[in-house]
Amino acid sequence: MGKPDEFFRMDLEGEINRWSGFAYALRKPDREAFDEFMDICRTYASECSCAANPAVFELIVMSIMLVQQKKLRELEYKLNDVLWQKTLTEDKTGLG
Repeated sequence: MGKPDEFFRMDLEGEINRWSGFAYALRKPDREAFDEFMDICRTYASECSCAANPAVFELIVMSIMLVQQKKLRELEYKLNDVLWQKTLTEDKTGLG
């Protein structure tokens, strides 16, 4: 079983703080993206605390990858819908 949630959150904040120099060196748009990533990690902290002894950094990466995958899937669905609508429109107008 993983660490209790409160201990994992402390470890997570420690790992995030380890990256503070890197974050500080980033340009503003990149720093904002980095901060969003760290917020993602905080969002999934309870789930991460259930993992069986992985390194905190692995859980940070997994949290970020999970959200990125969800965003990618959403964009794919939207793109497919747009392409489907375009196909229907072309079929009706005889342009397809």
